[in-house]
Amino acid sequence: QVQLVESGGGLVQPGGSLRLSCAASGLTFSRYAMSWYRQVPGKERELVAGVSSAGGSTNYADSVKGRFTISRDNAKNTVTLQMNSLKPEDTAVYYCNAQFAVVNVVNYWGKGTLVTVSS
Repeated sequence: QVQLVESGGGLVQPGGSLRLSCAASGLTFSRYAMSWYRQVPGKERELVAGVSSAGGSTNYADSVKGRFTISRDNAKNTVTLQMNSLKPEDTAVYYCNAQFAVVNVVNYWGKGTLVTVSS
């Protein structure tokens, strides 16, 4: 059974930092591209950052470039999102995603962790 468990969310003041972690189990982690998405009520889930299976390639939403950093540790089956210079508009539920795409696309999702940026 595949499980993705996010942690590290919480309340932070504007300009502050948070570090989200996602622990994966039940899958061959090193074969999966990993991403962080976020969603606010009434809006579609959006991609925040992604990292390739080996960790050599990353991509970011324009809104977080220069502030967020995604990384992974294939030995520990974890992916992290370091979030700096947080803004109120970063407030959302953040979800961890694992994707494996060969013939078919397989996606797994965590249950999410809430990040609230407010003074």
